[in-house]
Amino acid sequence: MDIVSNKKLSKNIKKIRQKTGLSQAKIAKKAKIPLSTYLKIESGYTPNPSIQNIVNIAEALNTKIESLIK
Repeated sequence: MDIVSNKKLSKNIKKIRQKTGLSQAKIAKKAKIPLSTYLKIESGYTPNPSIQNIVNIAEALNTKIESLIK
């Protein structure tokens, strides 16, 4: 995943999370990943998040992976 799509990923995660009204901590818990990992992904700090983490976040947000990476 390149920098541009990583920024799209982080922007989309944040936008969808905010629509759900859930906190970052709640999404991280639902995604079964450490809060610090989630924060790095949502902020765009992690250049290549694992596909499993993206899948877990999508499930926690009750959305499809496509909506996170488009």
